[in-house]
Amino acid sequence: MTRSTGTLATRRLGTEGLEVSAQGLGCMGMSWAYGAADESEAVATIHRALELGVTLLDTADVYGAGANEELVGTAIAGRRDEVVVATKFGIVFGPGGRRSATGTPEYVREACHASLRRLRVDVIDLYYQHRADPDVPIEDTVGAMVELVAAGKVRYLGLSEASADTMRRASTVHAISALQSEWSLWSRDVEAEELPTARELGIGIVPYSPLGRGFLTGRITGASDLADDDFRRTQPRFRGDNLTRNLELVERVRALATEKGVTPGQLALSWVQQQGDDVVPIPGTKRRTHLEENVGALDVELAPGDLVLLEEIAPRGAAAGDRYDDMTWVVGQTRARA
Repeated sequence: MTRSTGTLATRRLGTEGLEVSAQGLGCMGMSWAYGAADESEAVATIHRALELGVTLLDTADVYGAGANEELVGTAIAGRRDEVVVATKFGIVFGPGGRRSATGTPEYVREACHASLRRLRVDVIDLYYQHRADPDVPIEDTVGAMVELVAAGKVRYLGLSEASADTMRRASTVHAISALQSEWSLWSRDVEAEELPTARELGIGIVPYSPLGRGFLTGRITGASDLADDDFRRTQPRFRGDNLTRNLELVERVRALATEKGVTPGQLALSWVQQQGDDVVPIPGTKRRTHLEENVGALDVELAPGDLVLLEEIAPRGAAAGDRYDDMTWVVGQTRARA
């Protein structure tokens, strides 16, 4: 299922009026983490997304140490009015590649100005804190983000991988339009606390990795399918017995997809998209063919029986292994598994 050109249905994120296409595009893999980059194909993929009616482009300053923002800036040059640009700040790398979260007001301002420069835009449409800084009150960080809104540098505010408590506290300072968290058939713990809280507060949901970092497409059958520098090789779900067990889950998804005449990825992505009108997944890809397949998922209709079967195939906690080796990195260090 692919589309030629046109306008996709839109969905609203939050209560402040942010409207985006019902599916966005995650741009991280075009520059970082998933093997060799191909800038010309990446730019062509973004241009194809715009032709198909995808308006939400997601990046972050940490992706390729700014390279991904620069790539997005190149791709949208001359087409700014067609795009909702979302980017993130707050993850920094220290000696030995050690990562940490930074949310001081000074850093927020510096990061925003640097992102504007790399993206070559005057304003960021949706600006996320990428991870909460445990040493800086969220009220201080969001306060600095509000200053950027007042200065006309940012339009809407978002949080990524934020806990329920973080969202509540942040919302006392300013309306939060979007929560970006991993959510897919094999990453469902967001449903326990974060999702209900976001909905209570009127915050839209932007699931990243809705295809399980590509695993739910069925194209990955073993570690040998991943490039040597692909960061998924370091993740617990892609190693050893965990990988073997997770492949069994994918095979069951594939069987249902075959019955419906769609790809496994389209089935998995459709499941996310049908979780509510406040949900806008951002499947990532660096190739036009995969982009078109993902957009085609918007045409997949899941019957109530399909949803029941998928619940049986992939209940919460079905995936073997944690998302990261160090799960204290996720959701404000509040949970051991997500």
